[in-house]
Amino acid sequence: MARQYLKGTVKFLMRRAGLLVLVWGSGATAADPVRVIMQTTQGAITIELDVHAAPATVANFLTYVDQSDYDNTIFHRVIEGFMIQGGGHYRDLSESPSGPSLRNEADNGLRNEVGTIAMARMAEIDSATNQFFINVADNRRLDHQGDSCSREEEAAAAARAERGLFKPKRCKSFGYAVFGRVVDGLSVVKAIEQVATVTQADFFDVPKDPITILSIRRLP
Repeated sequence: MARQYLKGTVKFLMRRAGLLVLVWGSGATAADPVRVIMQTTQGAITIELDVHAAPATVANFLTYVDQSDYDNTIFHRVIEGFMIQGGGHYRDLSESPSGPSLRNEADNGLRNEVGTIAMARMAEIDSATNQFFINVADNRRLDHQGDSCSREEEAAAAARAERGLFKPKRCKSFGYAVFGRVVDGLSVVKAIEQVATVTQADFFDVPKDPITILSIRRLP
């Protein structure tokens, strides 16, 4: 089982490396915007990805897009006045396939503003994989800031916690990496924001009627 998992991870990394060459190899078009269209059961959302500001995050996202890994996943977390989150679970809330964790690019200068798309993650700075969220408000507290925790401070706090030593952090969250913006279909995003939600198993803020991401594809 471990050998099979390792093989799958290696293949994922090889595909990601190939995608990086595809995105950056053309030179003159390396910083050109890339657009994708997300077809959902509520309508279509067109997103422009910022290859220049968030190259690794965009490459990671497009790996999942090009492998059709987002097909038939759902928006599993919707909070009015905050964001809609998806890409990592199916209708039965089982997890969709994900690859290695991604280095957080929240310090790229992009802000979590209305209509922007960013990577969701766990508490660890570099823990994002496939889940993303679309901001429905200006969520400045999610931005990287001057007093955000460094990776070294985060590691030191984790080491203290393992020894049972806890003390308040003197720094703020590293932030959540924005890597694009909705350029068409923001009304669809707002409609999703308004749906009724329930608690289901260990999940909170789950749409009562599932909102499915039918597909995400690149636009020419």
